[in-house]
Amino acid sequence: MVAQRVVLHVGSMKSGTSYLQGLLFAHRALLAERGVLVPGERWRDQVSAVADVLNRSRVAREPTDGAWQRLVGKTAAWDGTAVVSMEWLGIARPGQVERVVGSFPPGTVRVVVTARDLNRQVPAMWQESLKNGRSLTFDQYVEAVRTDEGLGRSFWREQAVGAMCRRWADAVGVAAVCLVTVPPPGSPKDLLWHRFAEAVGVAPEGVGPPDRDNASLGAASSEVLRRLNLLVEDLEYGDYAAVVKHQLAKKVLAARRDAEPAVGFEVPEWLPARADRMVGRVRDLGVSVVGDLAALRPVAVPGTDPGTVPAAQHLDAALGGLEGLVRALLGRAAP
Repeated sequence: MVAQRVVLHVGSMKSGTSYLQGLLFAHRALLAERGVLVPGERWRDQVSAVADVLNRSRVAREPTDGAWQRLVGKTAAWDGTAVVSMEWLGIARPGQVERVVGSFPPGTVRVVVTARDLNRQVPAMWQESLKNGRSLTFDQYVEAVRTDEGLGRSFWREQAVGAMCRRWADAVGVAAVCLVTVPPPGSPKDLLWHRFAEAVGVAPEGVGPPDRDNASLGAASSEVLRRLNLLVEDLEYGDYAAVVKHQLAKKVLAARRDAEPAVGFEVPEWLPARADRMVGRVRDLGVSVVGDLAALRPVAVPGTDPGTVPAAQHLDAALGGLEGLVRALLGRAAP
């Protein structure tokens, strides 16, 4: 038996990927009944496999030897559709794309790219940079994005969905690439899942909220994390990721977001033209679209400039982070 289709969900980053990955793994048994394999016991298994095939060096955990081939072997033994979701694939270079696609039988690979409007992506990607040890202020990050320098180059590499679609279309054909747009604010929470399910070709019903999500941070917690990064920049990335990224940022500080103002961002005058060019490239390429390309038009993000957050709010976030981290390390919940 051979999987009739292998769907590679390749990103872009911060486009609902964690939400979708959480759904896929929370409902593996149900999806399998509907003919869709989600290979791996946990999403971490897919992370390890993709790190292996892309030879990623900056990872929280070293991939196990042969992780990619084991994943490929599981898809080969499945008579149906297999789904691999890992946003590192979105930034793969052409040679890496060819290596990934060449792992599967000719004509079986389909590619799904998820995309969200660029203005919401700027504060989201700034926070992601903080979770990975970076320490630019929000204003410095925005300027880097505007000038396409430093971390700004990384932003455009991870968010230029037109170029992303082109790289994968060159390997699998335009007809095998689908762009799924993230719905605008205020849309039903499960609409993205329904769009993704349509792109995959599986019935969406019966799939509830995921257990895991890559929640954003509040403005005060973001600034606390940024300042902490300046103090621990000597840590090895694996040590940093285990304690600061996954424990402090993603679990402790993220849980405080409803108690803090969000990171806000008005649409800067230079961004709509960049978004229009990106959408134009997608349209000219001719990939299929689930959703509406108009949803990629930049919209304002309500909230607070993190550079203006009062020191008292920084203190509250720092103390809350310390308490949460201590309790987590001791395995004791708050009373």
